[in-house]
Amino acid sequence: MRLCAWYLYGEKHRGYALNPVANFHLQNGSVLWRINWMGDTSPRGIGASCGMMVNYRYFLEETASNSALYLGSKQVRASQQVLALVNQFQQNSKL
Repeated sequence: MRLCAWYLYGEKHRGYALNPVANFHLQNGSVLWRINWMGDTSPRGIGASCGMMVNYRYFLEETASNSALYLGSKQVRASQQVLALVNQFQQNSKL
């Protein structure tokens, strides 16, 4: 889960999220909201994402500012759950 959080939050290509689905939602002003362990147990879900599923949340009054922040400053808005996982990854990673 920590690695998944880092991949979605921290791995970038030219400053934007490496994952195309994450990039789509973040460009449209969402917040990287929750990572669900075994959220997709279908054979495809297990093969593609080890069963993890991600929720993006749209706060309608914040979508324009979130989108501008991401597109302009390349900053990802994320929930405390995701940020805690990112922090744990950074503390324990040798990358």
